[in-house]
Amino acid sequence: MGKLATYALIGLLWLLHWLPLRWVAALGWGLGGLLHRLAGSRRRVALRNVELCFPQMPQAERQALVREHFGWLGRSLLERGFLWYSSPARLQRMMKVEGNIRLSEQVDRPVMWLMPHFVGLDWVGPAIMLNQSKPGSSIYQRQSNPTFDVALRRARSRFGTTKLADRHEGVRSILRHIRDGYGFLNLPDMDFGPKDSAFVPFFGVPANTLLAPAKIAQTMKMVVQPVVVTMLPKGQGIRVTAYDALENYPSGDLEADARRFNEWLEARILENPAQYFWVHKRFKTRPPGEPSLYQR
Repeated sequence: MGKLATYALIGLLWLLHWLPLRWVAALGWGLGGLLHRLAGSRRRVALRNVELCFPQMPQAERQALVREHFGWLGRSLLERGFLWYSSPARLQRMMKVEGNIRLSEQVDRPVMWLMPHFVGLDWVGPAIMLNQSKPGSSIYQRQSNPTFDVALRRARSRFGTTKLADRHEGVRSILRHIRDGYGFLNLPDMDFGPKDSAFVPFFGVPANTLLAPAKIAQTMKMVVQPVVVTMLPKGQGIRVTAYDALENYPSGDLEADARRFNEWLEARILENPAQYFWVHKRFKTRPPGEPSLYQR
């Protein structure tokens, strides 16, 4: 994407943030329908993921789930305008926070917030940083477009005291931030290749699963709290659920902890399956000797 197109996209997000949420939700749903038609490769990935995770589901139901997923995905893209430009007060009005979002203020250890990939994921950071006083850090994937990279970094650092660690720097900078008193906003459920991972069942399919969350929590003696975002229909807002801290996590057995979190995540996905991030190749990395589960 060229610089002019990038500025146009950023300008569109700025314009959208002035509109009522219900209008942007409707536009986003329309965008999702368009993406479902045009983004053939991602549609096929989503259908394959749903087929693997729900093999007993009739094909028509899987197709309907993926169509709905793209609607939520389109909404999430356009509603980033609110996250980038709306005032904290307006964002607070949009969010319905459930659970103990202030846990970090009540414990004498650093907190790791586990943020699985539901389509409304980008709301978790603002929800945490606007509703509790502890500083937060997260790992940031540098964008190939430098103009967009600057805008995205600025947007993700708007609230509270926030530090972003470049993924290429590895985990050392995150550990340093945690030692300095920062909480860690951690995305635990993507396939980043075999390093520091193990094959753990996810809906019964061996999935390359990060061991780092439990390993970091164990090393830094952290309290681990999952947080999930649910986008509500039409203009009803965003529900942010801060769950109870995971008990006996980490347990000292990294693979058992990864298995336990996957089971916990499966239960959350079953509550709202169309809002999980199905367009990611969750099963891309395979055990040695196994063929790819995706069409080439």
